[in-house]
Amino acid sequence: MDFNKTRYIPMSRRRRIYEGKAKVLYEGPEPGTLIQHFKDDATAFNAKKHQVIEGKGVLNNRISEYIFQHLNDIGVPTHFIRRLNMREQLIREVEIVPLEVVVRNVAAGSLSQRLGIEEGTQLPRSIIEFYYKNDQLNDPMVSEEHITAFGWATPQEIDDIMALAIRVNDFLSGLFLGIGIRLVDFKMECGRLFENEMVRIIVADEISPDSCRLWDVKSNEKLDKDRFRRDLGGLVEAYTEVAKRLGIMSENERPAGAGPVLVKG
Repeated sequence: MDFNKTRYIPMSRRRRIYEGKAKVLYEGPEPGTLIQHFKDDATAFNAKKHQVIEGKGVLNNRISEYIFQHLNDIGVPTHFIRRLNMREQLIREVEIVPLEVVVRNVAAGSLSQRLGIEEGTQLPRSIIEFYYKNDQLNDPMVSEEHITAFGWATPQEIDDIMALAIRVNDFLSGLFLGIGIRLVDFKMECGRLFENEMVRIIVADEISPDSCRLWDVKSNEKLDKDRFRRDLGGLVEAYTEVAKRLGIMSENERPAGAGPVLVKG
C-alpha cells in the first residue's frame, strides 16, 4: 500500500480512538493506520502537574519524526509512516504492549532516589528497566517474572523488546553525542504489529525530549521535560535548541504558536 498517497481527513470528521496525556490518536485514512496528534499539554507525576505550553506539540512531532525516520532507515522497525503536518503523523496501528521500557546510561531521576546514586554518575553499563503502564498505580516498576506471569508479554517478546531497546539506545547515544548532548536515559514503548499470520514487535509511541533526559555535554544544562518537572522554565526554548542542533529547524524558525517575539530595534 502506498501510504504517501493517503487522503487527508479534517479533524472534525475523524473518529477519536484514544486520548493520552500528550497525544490523541484518530482513525487513519487507510485500514491499519492511525493519525497521531501531538498536543501542547505538559504533564508530570502522572498528570498531577499539568500545563499547556504553546509550541511543545509541534516540536515533539518534528523531533520524533526525525528520530523514527532514521530508525526506520537503519532497519529498526517503528510504527512511523510519515509526518502529515505540524502536529500530526501517520502511523501503523499496533497493539501496545502495556510496558514502559526505560534505558538508563547515567544515574538520574527515580534511579538516583531509589538507589542513592548521585545524579550524573555514569552507570557501569546501560540498564534496562520495565514499568507497568498503569496511571492509577503510578506505573510501578516490574520484573520479567511479573511480565510473563501476568501475560503482558511473552519471554520471546521481552527478548525482542530488549534487543530493540539496545539498538535504539546505541543509535540515540551516537546521534545526540554528535550534537553535544548526553543521552542520560529514555523511555520507549513497543507494540505488536499484526501482518497476515505474523506478529512483530516494533517501536511505537514517540521519542522526543518528553521521553528522554538530554543534558548539554559541556554545561549539563537540561534540554528535556525535567525543565517542567523541576520548575526550571524554558521548556520550549530547550526543545527548540534540540531541534536546531538536529538540523530540523533553522536558527530563525520558531514553533507555531510560540508567542510574541521581542524584536530588538
